[in-house]
Amino acid sequence: MTDEPVSSGPRLFVDEALAEGATLTLQPAQSHYLSGVMRLKPGDALRLFDDRTGEWAATVAEAGRKAVRVAVTARTAPREAVPDLWLCAAPIKRGRVDWVAEKACELGVARLVPVLTRRTVVDRLNLDRLRAHMIEAAEQCERTALPRLDEPVALARLLDAWPADRRLLFCDEEGGVPMVGALKPGPAAILIGPEGGFDAAERERICAMPQAIGVSLGPRVLRADTAAVAAVALWQAAAGDWR
Repeated sequence: MTDEPVSSGPRLFVDEALAEGATLTLQPAQSHYLSGVMRLKPGDALRLFDDRTGEWAATVAEAGRKAVRVAVTARTAPREAVPDLWLCAAPIKRGRVDWVAEKACELGVARLVPVLTRRTVVDRLNLDRLRAHMIEAAEQCERTALPRLDEPVALARLLDAWPADRRLLFCDEEGGVPMVGALKPGPAAILIGPEGGFDAAERERICAMPQAIGVSLGPRVLRADTAAVAAVALWQAAAGDWR
């Protein structure tokens, strides 16, 4: 086994634990991509990661039209350490919420929690589609870990079960302390509201929590998807693993 970096061949996520010497048949869409699009043949190299053990070098063992079988040869990298940051965000319309999921993965969020508020317009999410966007981002950006993706949860239920040791950075459109000055290492979560913002009762409930601190993202009004990415980037730079 080696942890030497390998850069050759396509890179794919597989949802099963990998190990040296293992063989597996890829999903139909992946098989089509490798054989029909990339034109890989037996003996050609590729890379796999599983969100469990890291990244692995592999070779094509069989390349049929409908199924590609690969052999795992050696581990090239362990699963990366991920900062303990949750992104709790109200769902927004399709396209924009897909983008948030993709960027949450790229930026290194540990957990993505869709939060249903009184002003949330979108109350149904295609979680399979969101996860597919995160997987694609991880494949392209050399990630070896994926964010945990939760089922949508009502804001009140989320707050009722909030961990005592996790800071809640409430991005308050009505103002708060500058976010950079409020950041410090440790378990944290960023809470982003819907396009119409939190209502008065929700704001009061959030602000009453001892773990919560209202933060500002600057003098400009940001759309919900922009606010989510800006807040995560600020946290990573000040308290996460970008330091």
